Amino acid sequence: MAEFLSPFTKQQLLPQEETLEILKHKQELFIGIPKETSYQEKRVCLTPDAVGALVAHGHRVMIESHAGKEANFSNKDYTEAGAEITNDTQKVFSCPIILKVEPPTLEELQLLNPQTILISALQIKTRSKKYFEILASKRVTALAFEYIRDEDGTYPAVRSLSEIAGTASVLIASELMANVNNGNGLMLGNISGVPPAEVVILGAGTVGEFASRSALGLGANIKVFDNSITKLRCIQTNLGRPIYTSTIQPKNLLKALKRCDVLIGAVRGKNRSPILITEAMVSHMKKGAVIIDVSIDMGGCIETSEVTSHDKPTFVKHGVIHYCVPNIPARYSRTASVSISNIFTPYLLKIADDGGLENSLRFDKGLKNGLYFYHGVLTNKSVADWFDLPYRDINLLIF
Repeated sequence: MAEFLSPFTKQQLLPQEETLEILKHKQELFIGIPKETSYQEKRVCLTPDAVGALVAHGHRVMIESHAGKEANFSNKDYTEAGAEITNDTQKVFSCPIILKVEPPTLEELQLLNPQTILISALQIKTRSKKYFEILASKRVTALAFEYIRDEDGTYPAVRSLSEIAGTASVLIASELMANVNNGNGLMLGNISGVPPAEVVILGAGTVGEFASRSALGLGANIKVFDNSITKLRCIQTNLGRPIYTSTIQPKNLLKALKRCDVLIGAVRGKNRSPILITEAMVSHMKKGAVIIDVSIDMGGCIETSEVTSHDKPTFVKHGVIHYCVPNIPARYSRTASVSISNIFTPYLLKIADDGGLENSLRFDKGLKNGLYFYHGVLTNKSVADWFDLPYRDINLLIF
């Protein structure tokens, strides 16, 4: 009888001691922050205070000279916080971790070293297939901060910038109504004996909530329209007072538009914002009324909206002043920079404490949600569908 040959040795078949996974030691990060080159982008990813916190934890931060200038942070501020300043763009892009607000341009991608970790916005609708092909060829691991989720399921970066956009929309409307800006001379505030200004807000999300909060704070009358009863109920609860709310019914909406002094559009769709206000409805509005279309970065929710810039932010149509700048938070670059920095800093410190990005992704589902490239492999289904590219499920790549 032939002897049975076991694939294991006698030693291997004996009971073994259990071996536990040993977590990697804290990793030292080397972060590069290039100067933003996108049109009218004035924000910076990390403030000097955030850099100081990272340096105090033993990390290195290299910043391109004058990267924080537009947000009123000087090179001296960063140097005193412990950052390394350089004029060499190539040197900054050769850092193992790159932090940017806007996605890098195709030229900037060429400066990246293989296996770089890139953390920036993705802005899928402004990307090209070539962008992802370069990331794949460089085996880059890329995170989009607008897709990173918090423990409670919200998107902290999107919410933070929406809060700024909502508050800013009311402040901008208030400026545009002044005589110096050829407005109708109305003050948004509540003055004794003077009827308050009427503000109509389309959308009861974060932008709508913060626009409502600001308008109420100034003393205006507000009317909020949204098709989600849940969102309308939430905005009432969050504002802590009863306000006029309505679902989007043409009759009610037109009646409110005829009386309003300010219309704020803050409705988002999946791929494009739905058009809720037609040109005919705009033509019924008061002469000198103001429209702020915050949804313009997704096509706009008002038919008469056209993209404008910070240099020439307004135009007049049917006697109504339109403000349709896609990047409203860049108008308040310092506030926006502090806000973004507050999101980035804890994540960077956590990645270091976990022993690197790989370990963080293994245990943090919210961070994993922001990943769209892993060592040159596309892991985001939306990007794959949009550009007809092959993708892999990240859960099959990271165990």
